[in-house]
Amino acid sequence: MLDEIDPLSLYRNRFHVPENTDNQEYIYLCGNSLGLQPKSVRSFIDEVLASWEKNAVEGHFSGSHPWFAYHEFLTEKLAQIVGALPIEVVAMNSLTINLHLMMVSFYRPTSNRYKILIEQQAFPSDQYAVKSQIKFHGLDPQNALVEAYPRENESILRTEDLLELIDRDGDEIALILLPGVQYYTGQAFDLAKITLAGHKKGCIVGFDLAHAAGNLLLELHDWNVDFAVWCSYKYLNAGPGAVAGCFVHERHSREHDLPRFAGWWGHNKNTRFKMPQQFSSMEGAEGWQVSNPPIFAMAPLLASLEIFSNAKMDVLRKKSTKLTGFLDYLLREQCDDQISIITPSRIEERGSQLSLTLRKQQNPGKYVQDKLTDAGIVCDWREPNVIRVSPVPLYNTFSEVFKFVNILHSIL
Repeated sequence: MLDEIDPLSLYRNRFHVPENTDNQEYIYLCGNSLGLQPKSVRSFIDEVLASWEKNAVEGHFSGSHPWFAYHEFLTEKLAQIVGALPIEVVAMNSLTINLHLMMVSFYRPTSNRYKILIEQQAFPSDQYAVKSQIKFHGLDPQNALVEAYPRENESILRTEDLLELIDRDGDEIALILLPGVQYYTGQAFDLAKITLAGHKKGCIVGFDLAHAAGNLLLELHDWNVDFAVWCSYKYLNAGPGAVAGCFVHERHSREHDLPRFAGWWGHNKNTRFKMPQQFSSMEGAEGWQVSNPPIFAMAPLLASLEIFSNAKMDVLRKKSTKLTGFLDYLLREQCDDQISIITPSRIEERGSQLSLTLRKQQNPGKYVQDKLTDAGIVCDWREPNVIRVSPVPLYNTFSEVFKFVNILHSIL
């Protein structure tokens, strides 16, 4: 019945769902790792190929999507997804490259304010990037890195503990860098409260939205976030190696004297092809571009964003809370004696992902994960002991959630 009244039910048909050798669709609950391919992607890539074939270099300025301005076709729809003004967002590079570019501008340590606050279990790439930036400034991560961690015997970071840490150590913190959604536990952070607390102590506040963009309702502009970065191959369904995204708040858009690693695509586009020796940055997030856009990596994102624009993020989020709530309910009803859900139960503190651990060690989690795969379930295993399950509102159904829990129960 839930599937029948689902206002988004037809969107599943816009995606390719992988099948086994018997042409049976897998139950794909791994959109938090790699989103499914929109069927329209092929036409967008074919359009680029055709323009290259027929127009060669003139493809930069001809056709319905000229390459010179290709990234601009993504801007407005990306802004809608993250709650930003168009001037505040740009599609460019990959997530960690964008994170480095942001820290070049916004991590400016002084003798009194030089620390970076991250979470203890931050995604490794963020850990590497942050520590390398600290060392780049001649500092020692042992002294300059502040790590927030859960209380003993708990899995998630309590908001009150995080805010207390910011209040206590904020005078020495130059940059707060936290995720929108924690990749391992699935915890969604209160970005508005964190930003407000950080700014009260004079800190720059940035976020890694890899698991939040296209998943949560975001209001980056209104929350006054300084910067944010995200990838596009998870909930945004733009495929492996897809171009990433970057947000820089409007109040920084005309700070042309901010230090940055410059490249010609960040130069004022009105004079870019006059080839001036002196760099003059564009206003807004586009001013942090370095190289011309990778068109083939952008075409799938353009296809996906058209779907998001039609479906609307508020409608997607409403279904997501129902899907994840249904999954949570069934797991607690059928498997409560054998699994623990480490993801918060409050809707405001999670997206579409639930992270599961086994209570009984005689059935190792990896064994259960392998059995799920054998049964046609695609979800995600993360060391040391978490199975991540993510029903995505664009293409997953309530029936799939029901079948998944039944199969998991039989395996357990």
